Order: sequence, then structure tokens, then C-alpha cells
Amino acid sequence: MSYFTEANSTATVNGRMGPETDARLKQVMSCLVKHLHDFAKEIQLTQQEWEYGIGFLTRTGQICSGERQEFILLSDVLGLSMLTDAINNRRPAGATENTVFGPFHVEDAPIRAMGDNISLDGKGESCLFEGRVLDLAGKPVEGACVDVWSDNADGYYDVQQPGIQPKWNNRGRFITGPDGRYAFRGIKPVSYPIPDDGPVGQMLGHLGRHPYRPAHMHYLVTAPGFQKLVTHTFVGGDTYLTSDAVFGVKDTLVAPFEAVSGGETLWRSPFDFVLAEA
Repeated sequence: MSYFTEANSTATVNGRMGPETDARLKQVMSCLVKHLHDFAKEIQLTQQEWEYGIGFLTRTGQICSGERQEFILLSDVLGLSMLTDAINNRRPAGATENTVFGPFHVEDAPIRAMGDNISLDGKGESCLFEGRVLDLAGKPVEGACVDVWSDNADGYYDVQQPGIQPKWNNRGRFITGPDGRYAFRGIKPVSYPIPDDGPVGQMLGHLGRHPYRPAHMHYLVTAPGFQKLVTHTFVGGDTYLTSDAVFGVKDTLVAPFEAVSGGETLWRSPFDFVLAEA
């Protein structure tokens, strides 16, 4: 076993792992050490830069709480969350694509009747969301649970404003029938900034990046025998579509939002979800 030098740093560190180390853990840590050391050598990392990086990670951890996860936010804005999601959710052609889950989902939202209004605060531009849940052959999926949630007209989710927004505002679950159709009324979503008052927001500022997410509706679609689908539909034409702070936009997820004249809502957004078999 050699002593540590700049030239043999990776081999020396990885060589210290014991023979009983779990095989996957060994693979992950060996690769992590290799890329960390290669990164430091490539950019010729200075002592001051290393200290600043340690301080940044320390501040990131200190701002985390039960309601806020700054490390996930960091992963999001570096594109790592979306990359991990893409690696783990490869689907056959024709299936609806996944995107990041987001931090604002709440379990056990009320199961509502088809066509119900999920907007409880009376704010925003009303919109009818409707479509079908299908399999890859185009057949309707009966018994699919379409779990939906969005921000309100001010750009906040209900869990961000307890006591201000009604509980379960802009949330609900809908169960498809034999025709695979879903329908509910909500509001046309608005774009909003991710929390930018911490280390991650400061980093975005230094990089000349904005903190905004384009307007979107969240969907979690599940059905027996099919892969779970976590996705959004995005409002076409939104200012931030091509610069989403967390890189969540995919071309296939940009949905139409059609103006309605003389209807019950101001907008209509049709979108079909195609599930891949489990």
C-alpha cells in the first residue's frame, strides 16, 4: 500500500476500502472519489475555494428543516434531480414522460367526483383540465388514480400558506371509469420562484440565473399493472419554459391551454396520459 501523493490520490483512497465492503457501495464510492479527485486536479482547486465550498455545504445543511430541504433544491438547480429521474424512468416510445416530483405533494388528498372544482380560494383564471388515461395500445385504463396539485393564483401551494389558503386548495384525486377519462376544474397555473433566500438562491444569483419555474400542473397517475407516472403539464408560451430553474420541462409535456368563450371556465387544457406496463 503506497502513501498518498497527488498522482496516486484516487487509487490510494479507494484502496483503503475493506474486502467486506458491499459491492454496490464500493462501486458508488470508488466512482465518487475518482470524479471528485479528477475535478480538483482539472480546475487546480485552491485552498480558499475548497474552504468556500465546505462553507457553502455547511450553510446549505443549516437551513434545512422538516419543511425545507435545501440539498434537494441544490440537486434540482444543478440538474441532478432531473438526470436521476430520467435514468430511473426510461419508457418506451409513446408513453408519457416523467419529470421531477417536487416538494409540495401531500398524501391522501380528497377523492373527488369527475368535474369537481379543486380551486377553493376563488382566485385565478378558471380552467377545465380533461383527457384520458390510456395504455400504449390506446385502450382506456379503468381505475387509474389521477392525483393533481398546483399553486394558487399568487404562486403558492396551500402547504406554504397554512391558515391563509384553505386546506386541500388546488388538490384532489380522481378515479377513471371504463372510458379512462378524467376531468376537473382548477385554475390556469402561474409561474413562481423556488425558495431563493438561502445558499442555493445566492448561488443562482452569482451564476446569473433566475429562480423561476414555468407555470405547471402536477400529476401523479397510478393504476394496477402500470408504471407510476410522475409528471407535469406546462402552460405553452410561458416566459420560463426554456429556462426552468430545475430543468423539468420536456417538449412532450407542454400542454395546450385554449381560451373558452361562454363556458363554465375561461380556459380548457386537454391532455392524455399514456402509461407503460409495469
